[in-house]
Amino acid sequence: MNHFNLSCLTLTLMLGMSACTESINSVADNQVDTASTPKSEAIEAQRLSDIVKVLASDEFEGRAPGGPGEVKTIAYLVDQFESLGLEPGGTNGTWTHAVPLIHTQLAHDGNVSVSVGDVSQILQQGVDVAVSTVRAVEAVEIDAAPLVFVGFGANAPERGWDDYGDIDLNGKVAIFLVNDPDFSAKVDEPVAGRFGNKRMTYYGRWAYKYEEAARRGALAALVIHEDKAAGYGWSVASSAPGDQFALAGTSGPLPPLLQGWLHYDAANALFAAAGLDLVEQRRLARSDDFTAFELPHVSLNASFNVDLEKIQSQNVLARLPGSTQADETLMVSSHWDAYGQGEPDLQGRTVRPGANDDALGTAGVIELARVLKAGPPMARSVVFAVWTAEESGLLGSAAYAMNPIYPLYSTVANFTLDILQTAGPSRDVILVGEGQSDLEADLRRAAALQSRVVTPENLPENGLFFRADHFSLARQGVPVLLLMGIAGGADLLEGGRAAGDQWIADYTDNCYHQTCDAWSADWDLRGAVEDIELFHTILRDLGDSTRWPQLKSSSEFSAIRAESEMQRAMAPPN
Repeated sequence: MNHFNLSCLTLTLMLGMSACTESINSVADNQVDTASTPKSEAIEAQRLSDIVKVLASDEFEGRAPGGPGEVKTIAYLVDQFESLGLEPGGTNGTWTHAVPLIHTQLAHDGNVSVSVGDVSQILQQGVDVAVSTVRAVEAVEIDAAPLVFVGFGANAPERGWDDYGDIDLNGKVAIFLVNDPDFSAKVDEPVAGRFGNKRMTYYGRWAYKYEEAARRGALAALVIHEDKAAGYGWSVASSAPGDQFALAGTSGPLPPLLQGWLHYDAANALFAAAGLDLVEQRRLARSDDFTAFELPHVSLNASFNVDLEKIQSQNVLARLPGSTQADETLMVSSHWDAYGQGEPDLQGRTVRPGANDDALGTAGVIELARVLKAGPPMARSVVFAVWTAEESGLLGSAAYAMNPIYPLYSTVANFTLDILQTAGPSRDVILVGEGQSDLEADLRRAAALQSRVVTPENLPENGLFFRADHFSLARQGVPVLLLMGIAGGADLLEGGRAAGDQWIADYTDNCYHQTCDAWSADWDLRGAVEDIELFHTILRDLGDSTRWPQLKSSSEFSAIRAESEMQRAMAPPN
């Protein structure tokens, strides 16, 4: 993990982001001035490209939270927003919102093992398991903790489902199946359709399973990995075993001391050693009458030293105040972080620049700020938020959602840009998370103005709705829209759906989170411009409206939105 001078960052923020090191001066001197006097009220591809070229340059060192690239990134973003004439939108009139993080790394010489009766088996980190800790501890010690199979680990009273019964998880290890109970159900099984069929609900997301384990006092939590059900292969799940970021100093139940993935083959062998058939247990876990149970005579041991580091990171926020309804907030967001530096690739490159993920989305946020500022004033305010630590688990946006600067009950909607396709214009736009809110109708109306249609994501079982920063606001009841280029192959004007699918395959198989996610002069950003303009159209419409988009009854978070409406009704007028 790269370290940096925290006093420099503090001084930089105190001085309104004036340069405090020669490196920051160098970036400011060499960057393209994309945010100078607005020339038009239309999103411009060249401006998008210019911004990405700066943020994805080697000088920014892969924009890792807490690394030297953070200081440069924050300085650049603040300069862009300030030069547009926006107001600081952060804490106490600053441009930033603090995000205290911890970074933990399990020692490579640690070990984890399971015992079945008197027979013990080492689980190899990165091969059989991929575990880490998100507690601020210097060591992990687990001694003969019983293993409890909790099926899919869903407690969903609104769906008539409870996997836990009255099992006690305190001091025990919870073992989960990934995804939802109906993910692999046959059509004649009672559970079929109970959890959205192939569309993953939040109950299927591994993050929910860890949270539920924490609420029930589990000492550790392991999710059995299956490629299709997880939405990605073992190589992704085990790419950085033992390495984890988390928010520091949060309230609520302690997270499990150890959490992560258990390879399917290792789980299969473990169940067999305990006299159980994993395939049969998965079938039984899809039944209404399933309840969690301890695996007979099975326990887990673990011993790791932990390298613990504390990091002070920052979100960046800018505000365009409204005229007559300034206390009602529209939010546009992206994330500034990427994956820093890693092992050299075949060309010797170590910087993982995150050009598309998510420098391009961040460029879109800056462009939306420019065109909205250049246009006529709106009644409602717009906040432009660029989050930290998305790649570490949506941590920057989660920190804001837990401690918002602008009340969430008066936040009209959130619009998030995270990975935009770079293969040219398309006949459609991909909708992520169908069935969530009224904003889906807004998206269809805006697309129709461009003679385009809305196409639902083609792999809803992958749960992309839960894997970007908008979700931190969504789970607090805020209506959201996400534009994400890898959610489904767009129907490109040149090459159709097959070309759109090929673009996704080329990007995700070769460059996603890798050194080759780099700026390119060969990008065709006309499609990205069209997508960003969709948000521009919706923001303009809502910005001069008194309408409050609603969550649909099919949303897991509709009850929370109903509570926020009550809060808004009781809030004193400004």
